[in-house]
Amino acid sequence: MAELPSVTILVAGSDARDFLQNQLTQDIDPLGDDNRGPILSAWCNPKGRVIALLRVSWTGDGFGLTLPAELADPVVKRLTMFRFRSKVSFDTREATADEAVDALTALRNGIAHVGAEQSESFTPHMLNLDLLDVVSLDKGCYPGQEIVARTHYRGATKRRMFRFESSGPVAVRDAVLDDSGKSIGEVVNAIGTDLLAVLPVTAADSSLRSGDAELTRRPLPYALPD
Repeated sequence: MAELPSVTILVAGSDARDFLQNQLTQDIDPLGDDNRGPILSAWCNPKGRVIALLRVSWTGDGFGLTLPAELADPVVKRLTMFRFRSKVSFDTREATADEAVDALTALRNGIAHVGAEQSESFTPHMLNLDLLDVVSLDKGCYPGQEIVARTHYRGATKRRMFRFESSGPVAVRDAVLDDSGKSIGEVVNAIGTDLLAVLPVTAADSSLRSGDAELTRRPLPYALPD
């Protein structure tokens, strides 16, 4: 099992629930002693781009946000900027074995790894987070909410994340090319010959490659819209 280096940000204080509810794409109100999670949520910038993908758990006296270790410091720093007068504190610790993520399993399940290379590059819809119930459309506002909601209700998702198998090595941020050699997308995650890439929905079943590697589309465990 290839575990991703992760940490957990502990969010505590009397305003912790309201604070996170106003920041995250997911409704965290159901989390509590009878439901400790984790649930998957995104944190977006004002332009609706995903800063981090978080696994949110109830700790008994607050919340744990598990995310890639490389994003922990910038995320805490940025969250602190939004704290204002809210009674909320942030602390970090290493993720426990139960909180660790198997990178290959996540990839094959169509769940993107959002690390430093992917942060603020994609909208939730591009990463299929709406299809994974990571985006609540019934909760209050959060950064980027207007853009995310408009994308959803207008059905304007022209680019999605698809799973492929490559005939050779590819790397994160490598271009996805159509049969004319035009760059139409990019690799989001890659492990061995397994990869996730964001590209136009209309091109997903075309003849594609990345560098010298041919790409063969593989199924995801959730349905993509027609």
